[in-house]
Amino acid sequence: MHTTVDHLVIVAPDLDTGCRFVTSALGVELQPGGAHSRMGTHNRLLHLGPGLYLEVIAVDPSAERPDRARWFGLDQLAPHSPARLATWVARTDDIQAAHDACHDIVGAIEPMTRGSLNWHITVPADGNLPLAGAAPTLIQWADGPHPASTLQDQGCSLLALEVFHTDPEKIKEILTAMNFSGPVQLHALALASTPYLLAHIQTPSGSKTLPLSRE
Repeated sequence: MHTTVDHLVIVAPDLDTGCRFVTSALGVELQPGGAHSRMGTHNRLLHLGPGLYLEVIAVDPSAERPDRARWFGLDQLAPHSPARLATWVARTDDIQAAHDACHDIVGAIEPMTRGSLNWHITVPADGNLPLAGAAPTLIQWADGPHPASTLQDQGCSLLALEVFHTDPEKIKEILTAMNFSGPVQLHALALASTPYLLAHIQTPSGSKTLPLSRE
């Protein structure tokens, strides 16, 4: 089993709000993604390297409401909530083994599709983010090209993802158990602090930081 960073997740009340957040921080435009019929969501994407991308995801107003909680905590977003870097997704070659190593923190393994893409992904039953977004969602893509390979390379790449949490040792244990490797740095927060992420991204105009948007 091996696990690494697959993509970063920006949540927003709508795609335009999320894309403005990313473009303001990084100076680049996102590309169209598609719709996730099982979750009633849609996305736009940014290439960050081979097998790596950034996703802006929001509720799709044209889709029927799913019969379960939407993923990435989207049901909890108010209409005027700011976009934010909410969590990250880790790619594995054995999602069952990686899931078992997490002691159910990441939720159940669910089949998912978007257009011609097929994958399995972990989603908690309540739709909330694992460890408030500090622990990764797990994904295993079906055989075929990775979605990042279909995106235009705009000269952006992930330099480092900093994860701030009150119990970084717990996250370290999870990542070690799933044999994770990648540019992720863990930092301790004071008790009762809200976990957050910072992504350091190389862009055509230099290194930029994608910050947490605070209300």
